[in-house]
Amino acid sequence: MQSFAYKVRSELCRTPVQRLCCARAEAYGVLLFANTFTPMEIRIITENAEFAARLPRLFQRAFALKFDRLPEEDAGGKLIFGITQREKLERIINQFGYAPRQALALHVNFGLLEDDCCRASFLRGAFLAGGSVTNPEKRYHLELATSHIQASREVSALLTEMGFLPRSVRRGANNVIYFKQSEHIEDFLTTIGAPVSAMDIMTAKVDKEIRNGANRAMNCDMANVNKTLDAAQEQCSAIEKLQRRGALERLPEKLRQTAELRLEHKELTLLQLAERCDPPVSKSCINHRMRKLMELAREDRI
Repeated sequence: MQSFAYKVRSELCRTPVQRLCCARAEAYGVLLFANTFTPMEIRIITENAEFAARLPRLFQRAFALKFDRLPEEDAGGKLIFGITQREKLERIINQFGYAPRQALALHVNFGLLEDDCCRASFLRGAFLAGGSVTNPEKRYHLELATSHIQASREVSALLTEMGFLPRSVRRGANNVIYFKQSEHIEDFLTTIGAPVSAMDIMTAKVDKEIRNGANRAMNCDMANVNKTLDAAQEQCSAIEKLQRRGALERLPEKLRQTAELRLEHKELTLLQLAERCDPPVSKSCINHRMRKLMELAREDRI
């Protein structure tokens, strides 16, 4: 069974690779959050077939080049893409404004992300390469993980500037940007091109609220039923005490009628007992009679 994260990636991969600036921005996000991005090697590993099909088109559009390594046919499992040719690596590194000879302590070149469409494309690439999101039926959690610390900090700043409220944590060799609130995850997925998945989260949240509301109502009903039964049992005990003392026959007619109704209908609420009186009375009236009966049982006066 495909995971929710797999479905999100598949939806993102249906976004056409069109504008050159957006293709480069998406590829930029992919590389910063990929497995390896150094002056010596690029390596991208995925298990998503749609993302694997998208990568060659994306890099052809963004950089006019092909991967040196492609997944083997019928490889299954992990699909590995690689670039090791020096001239290709230099072309990519130059495109992002890095010096080819520097040890890439990668930062984000915000000059490539001035337009909203490019920012969305960049974040889409980051999620495709280094993102994950949990099934909303279980909990709400989306994250972006990269080994490039400075890039992670700057992406977090970019998200904040865009109106999101990301959190960050260090996990092993990776810096992780994450969201735990469903509204933020919905907005993020919508922004990067996965509105159907965002709607799935909204639907799951509504379903949870309905189930929780039904459970609360059921628990409340059960509590009320138990409360009614406990009260009825206490009332019956008091009336039976009067009965053992032979006191029921000496009670005024209205009190005796109420006592007999209670013993006959131990499961009914006070309102239901009130409706069975002849003539019917109010709940307040039957409650007053019941208190009187219990008071007489305690006082042992008759």
